[in-house]
Amino acid sequence: MTEDTFAKLQFFELTRDGAVARLAMNRPDKANGMTPAFWAELPQVVAALDADPSVRALVICGNGKHFTGGMDLANFQGILSLIQNEPGRAAYALRRLVLSLQDSFTALEECRLPVIAAIHGACIGGGIDMISACDIRLASQDAFFSIEEINIGMAADVGTLQRLPKLVAPGIVKELAYTGRRFTAGEAQVWGFVNEVLADRQAVEARAMQLAHEIAAKSPLAIAGTKKAIDHARDHSVRDSLEHMATWNAGMLRPEDLTTAMQAKMTQKEAVFADLLADAALGG
Repeated sequence: MTEDTFAKLQFFELTRDGAVARLAMNRPDKANGMTPAFWAELPQVVAALDADPSVRALVICGNGKHFTGGMDLANFQGILSLIQNEPGRAAYALRRLVLSLQDSFTALEECRLPVIAAIHGACIGGGIDMISACDIRLASQDAFFSIEEINIGMAADVGTLQRLPKLVAPGIVKELAYTGRRFTAGEAQVWGFVNEVLADRQAVEARAMQLAHEIAAKSPLAIAGTKKAIDHARDHSVRDSLEHMATWNAGMLRPEDLTTAMQAKMTQKEAVFADLLADAALGG
């Protein structure tokens, strides 16, 4: 995805502040409801940012009154039309569609970049699927959340029920998923789902950018390894995760970043770390 392509994004607005990318959902008149363009553009943008060595952190936010109202209801008309077909073929096609939607959020989890969600107003349905795949979640005092899918007669299927129990006690998740009730930013913070609650949208976005810049100043190789290690530990045993970490550092731990960090600490100056290399290409 080129700079020209970024300028032609239909759903998102992408801006840069040094090493930090700010990706804003930009359909404020429709509460940033997730259209087909959302699902197509998100993994493409994330992949392009991930491949750009000059980008070191990503902030995701929403323009307008709300973070996101979740899946645009027009999408459900297409799903209802799909399942009217021959049952076996309809089920096969629907499964492929759901897997594709899941991949859009998995892109956030699997990229090397720390991803910070700056949430205000509504974060409903697909919004929770998305922020569950982010690394850090900050919210404004007016933010509210709902696992909305149960209220339209379906189980959430693009990540909430798989990721949220790794972040919040399963009993809490089940209550929220079974009832679809709204919960507040304060509740989310008490449960450990939200890292910090701030006064309003401006404050939460400012804090997200501040935190992103703080992270971006660290060694990008060390940050990538840390994210990979934490996510690996979530899904594997302690023994497997220790083996993974030993192998990672055996291959990735090198003198340059260690020396840079230690010299900066001794001289009380800010360390400046080199970017990662761009993705290699055969014959390049």
